Order: sequence, then C-alpha cells, then structure tokens
Amino acid sequence: MAEYTSETVDGQILKEVRTNRTRRSRRPSQPVSNAEDFVNLPYRTLTNEANMEEYTSETIDGQILREIRSNRTGKIERWELVTFKIDDPENPKNWSKAFKWYVTMTVALTCFAVAFNSAVITADLEGVMETFHVSEEAALLTITLFVIGFGVGPMAFAPLSEIVGRRPIYAATLFAAVLFTIPGAVAKNFGTLLASRALAGIAFSAPITIIGGTLADMWKPEERGIPMAAFSAAPFIGPAVGPLVGGFIGDNLGWRWLYWIQLILSGVVWFFITFTVPETYAPKLLARRARKLRKETGEDKHVTEEDLDMRPLSQRLIIFLLRPFQLLFREPIVMFLSLYMSVLYGLLYMFFVAFPIIYQKGKGYSASITGLMFIPLMIGVLVSAACAPLVNKDYLKRSEKYGGRPPAELRLIPMMISCWFIPIGLFIFAWTSYKETHWIGPAIGGFPVGFGFIFLYNSANNYLVDSYQHQAASALAAKTLIRSIWGASTVLFTNQMYSRLGDQWASSLLAFIALACCAIPYVFFFKGAAIRKRSHYAYSPDEENSTDNSSDEK
Repeated sequence: MAEYTSETVDGQILKEVRTNRTRRSRRPSQPVSNAEDFVNLPYRTLTNEANMEEYTSETIDGQILREIRSNRTGKIERWELVTFKIDDPENPKNWSKAFKWYVTMTVALTCFAVAFNSAVITADLEGVMETFHVSEEAALLTITLFVIGFGVGPMAFAPLSEIVGRRPIYAATLFAAVLFTIPGAVAKNFGTLLASRALAGIAFSAPITIIGGTLADMWKPEERGIPMAAFSAAPFIGPAVGPLVGGFIGDNLGWRWLYWIQLILSGVVWFFITFTVPETYAPKLLARRARKLRKETGEDKHVTEEDLDMRPLSQRLIIFLLRPFQLLFREPIVMFLSLYMSVLYGLLYMFFVAFPIIYQKGKGYSASITGLMFIPLMIGVLVSAACAPLVNKDYLKRSEKYGGRPPAELRLIPMMISCWFIPIGLFIFAWTSYKETHWIGPAIGGFPVGFGFIFLYNSANNYLVDSYQHQAASALAAKTLIRSIWGASTVLFTNQMYSRLGDQWASSLLAFIALACCAIPYVFFFKGAAIRKRSHYAYSPDEENSTDNSSDEK
C-alpha cells in the first residue's frame, strides 16, 4: 500500500499480478515500524496480496504504475495507482504543525468529552433515585448501559470508518449522541433515561474508536510521541474531571443539569470536529482523487489499491464480526491482556462508587467536596502522559539492538514496571479510608493508580499490535469489548462488595486482584515468543516471504 504514504524517484512501482479476483503470489514487503500503522492501514478490507507500501509513499507525479495480466484476455493491463505527490498539501502528514496540533487537540477534547459524559452523572445518582423512585442499583444502570455501548459500538464503527472514512463517522455519530443526550435531560420516566443513555453510549463509542487512527493519519512516526500521549491521557482525565465538575453542578443545580452539561460539551465538540476537521484517512482521500481523475480524463486507468485488491464482502464480514471473538478465545495473549485491561477499567468505574462510599457515607462530605478527591488521580494521569514520550524514546533505543526488528515483548517493559503502581495505590486507598483518618489518605492513593493507567494501557495496546499486526484491529476490538462489558458491570456490585467486606477489605480485594495481574506481563515477557510461535493469528516475519494465501481465510 505504498500508494498512500510512500515516495519514489520516478513515481512508478512495477507489479505483475492477475486480476478478476484470481490468486496471485504475495510480494515481500517491509514491515511497518510503528504500532499505530498496523491499525491505521486497511489490512481488514484489502487482501493479503495488497502491497501495503503504497500507503507509506509519495511520488513525484502522484502515480504508481502497476502492470496486471488480465485473467480474461491474458494481456498485460497498465493501471495508474493514484498516490500523493511529494510534499502534497492534501496529504495530512504534510499539513502544518499548527493545524495538525489543532486537529489533535480537537479530537483529544472529543475523547475527553466522551469519557467525561460517562462519569459526570455519578455525582448525583440520589437525584435520579428520588425523582423516579428507583433503587441505587437501578440508578447505576445509567452508567452501565452507557459504558456497554463503548464495547458494542466499535464492532460496527471501526470497520465502517475503513469503508467511508473518518469524517462521516465523527459527524454522524456525534450528532446522534447529542440528540440522544436530550431525552436524558428531560426524561419523564426512568425507562426513557436508560434508553437514551444506552443509545448515547453506542454513538459516543465511535470517536474513541477512530481517534487513534486520525492521529496516525497526520503524524509521522517520529512525531507521534507527544500527540499520542495527549490522546492517551484524555479518556482517563475525563472520568476524573466528571465527578469533580458534576459534584458542584449536582449540589447547586440538580441532576438534570448533569445531562445539560453533557449536551453543551458534546454539541461544542460536534461542531468543531464536523466543520473544522477535514478527512484524514489516506485511502478515502486517494479514492476521491482517483474518481476525480477518471472524470476529468475520461480514462478508467486511474485506480487505487481498493479497486484492485478489495476482499470479498463475506471475508470482510468474517474479519469484522467473527475475528475478534476468535482471537479472544483462541489466543492466550489477547485473552489475558484483555482480562487485565478489564480489571483496570473496572477499577476506574468502581472508584465512582467507592469514593462516595468513603467520603460521602463515611466522612459526611458533600458531592462537591468528594469530587475534589479525584484530583490526585487526574494528576497521576497527567504525569504519566508527560512521561510517555520518554518511554517511547527508550523503546526506540532498545529497538536499535535488534536491527529494526525488535521482539514484541520489548513493549512489555513499561508494563512490568508500572503494574506495581496500581496495587500500591489501592492499598493506600484501602487502609487510609477509616472515618477518623485524614481525608488526604485515600485521595493520595489515587495518584499511583492514575500514574500506572496510561503506561499499562499503552504497553498492552502496543504489545497486541506488534504481536498480531495484520490482525491488530480485531485484537483491539476484542479487548475493547470485554473491557467495556466488565467495566460496565462493576458499578452494579461495588456497593454490595463494600457493604459485606467493609471499606478496607473491599479495596484490599481489588488491590490483591491487581497484584495477581502483575504476573501477566512477566509471563508474556519470558514466554510470549513461544506462545506466538504456536498461534494461528500472531504475526511472524516469515509471513512476509510466504506465498501461501491461506492466511486470507484465517
């Protein structure tokens, strides 16, 4: 796929294949060096024979010559693959730094808004309980249904973005999410509130799913460290800021304003991302250019790799819908990392219930003051985000020892260090949460937890991508699904757990679970390579030189 992101001296790449959906030998190609690229390129929509180098090249005249022997006539057909020209202003990677940062902060703000919306309502569940005469467990369903949408939505929106592009998905789903937020603010019955939260959660899941791809569309590999750190911090800062802001709004304006603030924030980000952020997905930009050239010249020779190497619809559906579950249940790496990330995600949403238990029920604080206790958690996230570029630099330095082909297990080193911060923070939170102890104790426990989150998530994502590469999007979809379902479920039993075990031992149970999970990165660091050798789906460098096409049906 060099058509989309490569440069060549003469603007031509010769390739001889058979057309009309016939089998053809696979040419070796250079592996993409950065994890984000494997999720960003259309491996799921194009066949294994597609030349992915076209997506990493630019040419002098914006064309790549491709010769194909027709299966019908036996003659050589010449196609001109449309690609970006060198320094092409329409290539998102050539946009000015200022504009790329504007787009980056706009999509990061969108991600923050989605995470904020998931948590802000926790500040005044009592208002919902009183208005609709429901139990606390029922009121917590407003969180559960919203977060379940985060896992269900990407199964459809991620592949759809590969077909229609990023911009239409942003515009349509955010607009739908804004509309679905309104019934929550004016709901006359509890069923309306739950239905609107479920639909809003599904719609809001789309931006979180494709924002990483948008950043990879714009930033070159050597530039991505800080932008990706900003994106990584957004989904964790949002849940920390949500209870903080929501506490003051709920105490002074009532629970319905927790939905109005969502509407205002979501409306603002929808406006900016719809009307100021252009399309960034290279395959769609080049497909648009190819159509324009065909119309202007009247010649059908102007095509893209999508015109020549698109997978049949049946294969795409299998990969989009079935492959995540195959990876989840057949791949130990995907299963255990997904479970680990689920534990962390569940812990984040448990805090929304645990903090009110400790501070409101235990110490008698208001929702406003309780929200302030999330500040150390937020600071921990910001500090870890600031360290993320340094971690990436360390990875690149270590990679040099392997001649540009580092083992995937190098990605686990930050995880092996940061995993200990989670149980440390939880034990601090647990054993400083007595009624008579100072308020700062449990709050300080949030700092190491927040500090560990980003390192763990980034390391897990990078390890999955490096381990599965062409299957990376499906592996991440599997992780997102199980993570969201577990995170959504935890809020429903947190109250009962704290009631039966007591505040200290309930938090300690979470700490012990997080402590047990620390073994996961160590096991995969030492045994991951052996596990991948036996895998049906894990990436192997031998694939690059393989002429066996059976991987299409994997």
